[in-house]
Parts: sequence; structure tokens; C-alpha cells
Amino acid sequence: MPTNRELFIDYLGQTSTAPLLLEIEKAEGVWLYGPDGQKYLDLISGVSVSNTGHRHPEVVEAIKNQVDAYLHLMVYGEIIQSPQVQYAELLCSLLPKNFQSCYFVNSGSEAIEGAMKLAKRYTGKSKIISFSNGYHGGTHGALSIQGNERYKNAFRPLLPDTQQIDFNDFQSLGAIDGTTACVIIEPVQAEAGVIYPENDFLLEIRDRCSKEGALLVFDEVQTGFGRIGNLFAIERFGVVPDILVLAKALGGGMPLGAFLSSKEIMSTLSFNPQLGHITTFGGHPVSCAAGMASLKVIIGSKLVDNCVTISQAIRKNLKHPSIKEIRGDGLLLAIELTHKEYVGYVVQHAPEQGLLLDYFLFNDSSFRIAPPLTITIDEALEGCTRVIALLERAVKNVDL
Repeated sequence: MPTNRELFIDYLGQTSTAPLLLEIEKAEGVWLYGPDGQKYLDLISGVSVSNTGHRHPEVVEAIKNQVDAYLHLMVYGEIIQSPQVQYAELLCSLLPKNFQSCYFVNSGSEAIEGAMKLAKRYTGKSKIISFSNGYHGGTHGALSIQGNERYKNAFRPLLPDTQQIDFNDFQSLGAIDGTTACVIIEPVQAEAGVIYPENDFLLEIRDRCSKEGALLVFDEVQTGFGRIGNLFAIERFGVVPDILVLAKALGGGMPLGAFLSSKEIMSTLSFNPQLGHITTFGGHPVSCAAGMASLKVIIGSKLVDNCVTISQAIRKNLKHPSIKEIRGDGLLLAIELTHKEYVGYVVQHAPEQGLLLDYFLFNDSSFRIAPPLTITIDEALEGCTRVIALLERAVKNVDL
């Protein structure tokens, strides 16, 4: 009988020529368990997905209850489904007042696609501006506005009338003009290595969009749901976009994405033509039930406060000569090393140290620490100890 490892290589489409090939048969809290009893501390949360940890009992209960009621019923938008409407109401209640309407899809990439269409439909314009080293997904349209040529050049020609400008570069904002449908930006650039806006950069973009009649779109796929020490980055920076894109932690571990806007803007997808945007499985009732339960845990258990406390503890205790800088707030942290050659070693050998770590797509000198927001102080300190031991191994074994 072939092993799961062999079947993985033989039958699954691969994303790289060197996958991690770590087999997991169970996950709970902040821990992943292998088939032979191996135990790994998850310091990436499925890339900011499992904010309430793996298999949180309240999330699991919500999933089981919904499975007992019904699964997929009909293409999104036709039948009233309690998990969808209740979750949409909860999300809108936690956001600025202009967010009155939520369109559920399946993923962050799909939410970006919907946001792009919505901006074009509402404004009647075509130009979309995004930022260098910004990441918005892997679908054709999302790839068109991604800000790194390495990942997009092989798939050209892509969507026309897109333009990338530089993050934190005020001079480049002149590109926002009367032909601009929208500006799409991560309020914190995640895959660039956790880069924060400087000197009211987001506020200046907001002002220019308002002046030119362009919509401002925030991609909070990674920053949402407490990840940076605020429930949403909108709170952190005090800048309100016209469209908000959510995914990853939105589903509490289940696949779910969404874009939100005002009733006025969102309504334009419902006429001329009808079904201006459509999805079969968007807002799947099980995913919505899981996501709503997860968000209630984040709020009720004050996980945003815990996120801040744990972040401070990591910064205080994660010290090693190979660490050049720790960027970020909350539990979206970039650990920049003195030599980029160490990063590959650290990520690849992390399982040997009982850890799961990850790269950034557009920053090869840093690795990511983004554990579930449920992580305890003791678990975080254990993680720091293991990371330091891994860094010691990197310094000894990597030839510079």
C-alpha cells in the first residue's frame, strides 16, 4: 500500500518543487499532531486563519449543529439562510456605519475579484491601483493587481488598466486621478514582511480617493479578526474605506470570504445586469456558522487583549544575535534575520524542533510568527525557546 506521502506527491497538484511534506492527523488548540505521535507548535495559524485555534469547542459545536440542520441549499443570494444573515448582521454591527451590506464568497481571492467588479460597476471607471509587494490572491484578476512581478509574469497578459505604485510613497499617489475606479491596499502589507503605513499614508489615500471619485478598498484578509491587536485595522488607523475585503479567519477554520460596502454601492451588482456577481457556494451555511462562532469567541474571550499581551512577551523573550529586527504588532510578526540564508534553514528544519513556521512571499530575509490568538504565555515562551534553539542550529550549519 502506498503511503500518504507517496499519494500526496503522485496525485495532488503541487505548489512548489519542494513542499514541506509534513503529515498531520490531528490538531487542537495551538498544537498539530503527526501520525507517529509527533507534536508541533503551530506558529502560523494556517497563515492567519485559525485565530481561535484548531478545533475550538464552540466552533466545532456550531459546525455540528449546522450540519444537523442543512448543508448547501441553493446558489448564494436566493434562499434565506440563518447563518448567513446572522453573521452578516454581526459583522456590520462591529464595523463603521457605512458597512451595511455583506456579500459572502469562498475565499480572499474571490472577495478581491468581487470588490474589483463592484468598484468598476459603481464608478463606471476602469483603472485599478494597487501597491508594490502587495498580495491579494492567486486568481487571474487578483494576480493582475499583485505587486510582485516574479509571481505574475508567467501568466501575462493579465487584466488591463491596472497600475502598481509604491507603499508609503506619497509622490506616487498622483496616479489616483479621475479615471481611477478604486485603490486596493492592505492597511498592513503582510507578505512584504509586515510593513506598516507611515505618516498618515492611508489618510492621504482616503482624501485623494474622495477627491477623485475613486473607491478605497481595504484588503484585511490577514489583518482582520484581532490579528494585529485590534479587531480590524480600520480601528487601528482610523481610516474608513468604501469596500472591505475579509477572508482567512472570517470562517473560523472553514473556507469563507466576503466583501462589504454600503447598501448604495453594493446594490449596483443586482441590476444592469441582474446577477452582476454570483457564486454557488459563497457563504456556505457551515462556514458562516463556524465563522460567527469564532468571532464570538474572539470577542467574548477577549482574544484581542491576549494577542497584545502575547506579542509583548514574544518581543521580550525572543532574542538572538541573528535577529536583526522584529516588525509588527499583535501576532502578525516578521522576524528579520541578519542573513537571508538563515531563513530557509529555519523554516525547513522547524518541524525537527517541534515547530511550524513559514516564509513571506515577498521578503526573503524574514520568517513569520502568527500563532492562534488563543496561545498562552507558557506556550509562547516555549515557542521562543524552540525558535532560539533553531536559530542556533542555523548559525552553526548554514554556510554564508
